[in-house]
Amino acid sequence: MLETRYRASRFCRVLGNPTAYEILKVLSTSEKTPTDLAGDIGLSVKTVSETLRNLRQIDLVRYTTKRNTKVYFLKDRLLVRVLMDIEKYVARMRVKKW
Repeated sequence: MLETRYRASRFCRVLGNPTAYEILKVLSTSEKTPTDLAGDIGLSVKTVSETLRNLRQIDLVRYTTKRNTKVYFLKDRLLVRVLMDIEKYVARMRVKKW
């Protein structure tokens, strides 16, 4: 399998996790700490931190350290467009008959 296809499949697998998807959506609007993300999406900091680790491993998010706190952001703003396109496609699938 080509490396690009392999990485694309890992990307899709991570997006299949509702927590990961929601974290990416929140980060598409602003940088956040794990605690902020947990509060925004209503999950534990532990769950959010584990998901952020997975998102870092496939190179979707990065962080900077500010006063001993990690602040996460999207690595590439193109991801915002990808998420929007996915949602448009899913909405279209719901109404379009094949």
